[in-house]
Amino acid sequence: MDDVSYLLRVSLSDRPGSLGQLAVGLGTVGADIRSLEVVERGDGYAVDDIVVELPPHALPDTLITAAEKVDGVHVDSLRPFNDKLDIHQELELIDAVAAARGDRLQVLADLAPRGLNTSWAMVVSQPGPRTVLLAASSGAPETPLEQVDWLPLPHACGFTPDARWVPEAWREWDQRLAAAPIGDGSKALLLGRVGGPEFRPSEVARVGYLTGIVSTLLGSAR
Repeated sequence: MDDVSYLLRVSLSDRPGSLGQLAVGLGTVGADIRSLEVVERGDGYAVDDIVVELPPHALPDTLITAAEKVDGVHVDSLRPFNDKLDIHQELELIDAVAAARGDRLQVLADLAPRGLNTSWAMVVSQPGPRTVLLAASSGAPETPLEQVDWLPLPHACGFTPDARWVPEAWREWDQRLAAAPIGDGSKALLLGRVGGPEFRPSEVARVGYLTGIVSTLLGSAR
């Protein structure tokens, strides 16, 4: 059987050698680090997304135990991962939207989950009393949104899972949610992560930058 990949989000002390100590700790349970992306840096700490491979016979919980034995390390989330971390994916997304001859909003929704490391994406608007779904990726919730009272959206933001507009069926899947305006904010890119991790402020800002560029490509900002 092939090794199994997981995405491990960790908070750790931002000091020399801390990542090496984490790698050694993960190695004690047979884990192999395949890629790493710095999500956020603050005063004395860093948040990293790490893709690790674990032998098929090993339990994923051993990753959490091994990581948190390292001084200054806290595991924010752990989930199966079948893709790869690649900072160029956002640029590829922008290029794909620019080159699309058909529904550019659908292209955005289709490619956003991979480029932004989310479970799903959709583009929504609310020109009247009800929400209109303009595009959705595979894996997006089937239960429709009845109302998004946060539109128009002035800037990118994250939402708590228990926000009143979130359908009950979505809450059962423990969604982590964030959105960013497209154009004048009457439309928005809505992103979800099933089971986490939370959207960090730096990630929310990245989504906002991305939709700002896409808005220009779509001509929505005029």
